[in-house]
Amino acid sequence: MEIAGPGLFGGKSCNVQISAHPGPTALARGGARADVVDFAPVPATRATAVACGAIAARGVEHLFAALGGLGLHDGVLVTIDADELPILDGAAAAWCRALLALGAPPAPPRLVVAREGEIAIRGSVYRFAPADAPSVRVAIDFGDLPVARDAAWGGDPADFVSRIAPARTFARADEIDALAAAGLSATVPPSSVVLLAPSGLLAGGAPAAADEPARHKLLDLVGDLFLHGGPPRGLVDARRPGHAATHEAVAAARREGILIAAGKDRAPR
Repeated sequence: MEIAGPGLFGGKSCNVQISAHPGPTALARGGARADVVDFAPVPATRATAVACGAIAARGVEHLFAALGGLGLHDGVLVTIDADELPILDGAAAAWCRALLALGAPPAPPRLVVAREGEIAIRGSVYRFAPADAPSVRVAIDFGDLPVARDAAWGGDPADFVSRIAPARTFARADEIDALAAAGLSATVPPSSVVLLAPSGLLAGGAPAAADEPARHKLLDLVGDLFLHGGPPRGLVDARRPGHAATHEAVAAARREGILIAAGKDRAPR
């Protein structure tokens, strides 16, 4: 399956080949390949960027959200030819369609919430609790803007595809000039972005629902958790999550034993 399109920043085109692959889901470029869980997050503005050896990529969060929502920790190889993935529909629906066409079976998450805990990273707060299946909740705060504040997902892939994956990326209307100056691509379809304005939500394509920004924040969180082997089995409840904060919170939760590798929670035989 081939996908192509411009990135959100800079507008450079990226061609993506999605294929079946034995072993852990991996990312490849220029003949180099590495498993997703071997990548590390690197600093980026309004996106998740990762690097491992010779491979670096920005804007991976929507692809990773589709992989995480579908539970595709194994069996997928994503080959790219540029350093920023295409924005496509501004969400994860296009990625989900491509991945579902591949037919790879889901696999359990690599992470488990071992105990209750809370991690605060600047203005973001992440609460964790054990549960029998992945469960993700978010709460956002945009002041007086007319948006719903909460979204939740209980780990069901079909629900992710139908309700979470179509939620588009968004920006505040008063940020547009600054984003354009930072390299926001003029080639991005208006239908792929929702604008948050005092008068309501503005979109060039399908009308935006009041909870679409919250669902997109949840989508981003699922993608960021996938980089670490998640979403974990258990509850992740994030208040005002952000890309960098999520990666820092997961690292802290692992150091404190709140998140552990799957299998380590089982009693020895």
